[in-house]
Amino acid sequence: MAYDLVERRVFVSDLEVGMYVSRLDCDWSDTPFPLQGLPIESREDIESLSRFCKYVFVDMHRQVVPDSRFTPQRIAPKAVATPAPRAAASLRLVSRHAYTDTASFDDEMPRAREAFDTVAEFATRMVDDLRHGRPVEPQAVENAVRPMVESVLRSGDAFFWIESLRRRDGYTYQHAIGCSTLAAAFGRHMGFESDAIVSLAAGGLLMDVGKSQLPEELLSRDGPLNDDEWGLARQHVNEGVAILDHSGVIDNEVRDMVLTHHERYDGTGYPSGLAGTAIPLAGRMAAIIDTYHAMSTPRPYRSAVSQHVALRELYAGRDREFQGELVEQFQACLGVYPTGTLVELNTGEVAIVMVQNQSRRLQPRVAILSRPDKSALDDFLIVDLMRQVDLVRREILRTLPAGSHGIDPREYFVA
Repeated sequence: MAYDLVERRVFVSDLEVGMYVSRLDCDWSDTPFPLQGLPIESREDIESLSRFCKYVFVDMHRQVVPDSRFTPQRIAPKAVATPAPRAAASLRLVSRHAYTDTASFDDEMPRAREAFDTVAEFATRMVDDLRHGRPVEPQAVENAVRPMVESVLRSGDAFFWIESLRRRDGYTYQHAIGCSTLAAAFGRHMGFESDAIVSLAAGGLLMDVGKSQLPEELLSRDGPLNDDEWGLARQHVNEGVAILDHSGVIDNEVRDMVLTHHERYDGTGYPSGLAGTAIPLAGRMAAIIDTYHAMSTPRPYRSAVSQHVALRELYAGRDREFQGELVEQFQACLGVYPTGTLVELNTGEVAIVMVQNQSRRLQPRVAILSRPDKSALDDFLIVDLMRQVDLVRREILRTLPAGSHGIDPREYFVA
């Protein structure tokens, strides 16, 4: 049976040991609890929650195994509305995996660089092939994304770090690689099997292949589209499915992501106006990934917003454009300050987030790039905000859009 996110609202007073809390009635950042969820292991956990919440949402697919805080197991879910059964669905689970890093950030860096080069080279070649009418080779797609998925599974930060520093010129390339990376990380966070995560990563890479069939002047327009142009732009979804058919891509999750990443949870999307769980899970995830990356990447017609602001905008659209539970899981996946985010510290210094601290998501490891007056340093300074020894304790004050104060992190790091 394909895994889907099933939650049940429970008053805190009715919680039981063994339940897994996936969502609160308030923002995680307003509490001391970890953003990735809270396993209820004792009555003390329930008492702590009662100080902040009246009710919570329990993930019905997970339970806490005694003496193992991070080993969720599958529980039979309640019946949910799902699309008609499809053959060979790959988002299948016998149990949900609780992935942990098996390689340090520093140790994974060489393999992350190599994996990025592999997928970036393929993305460049793929866009050129599509513009010349050549099909996409399904096996070549898997060969390109699998090393990236393996890197993301070993380390939750290294590949994101490389991707943030090696963004290429051209939105098409950036969007394909960025969405593929985000899909792999999201699948890891959701606990999918590795082959299912490969399918998600491939879907992220191919999500907008149909745009290769649209006029270049339409894609590079630096102003709003008129109604006729907007109608033409929407055709990229059907064009993308036609490319998959021509290329022999039969992976259901890839097809779902290409076909439904512009559907919206409230039924206001396109091309079919699907709503709720009539949109396949991969499509609901793709809508979040696509929107987040589009907002946080410069476009011809507007500047990018910071990753933190993009996450906040997604949160504002929960239970309307996007499934609320999935938005919160995506936020938990990336953290309060995603890897690669430019931030300003309370000292006035500008820094970039390098590595998440899972136990203290507000205190990541950062590389400081400027002096307090915003003048660029000659060399960066790495500080773990969770393990500071200086008398002046640095904290993140706010996030910044890429390029703020003229600071480009790529000038400091050879990625």
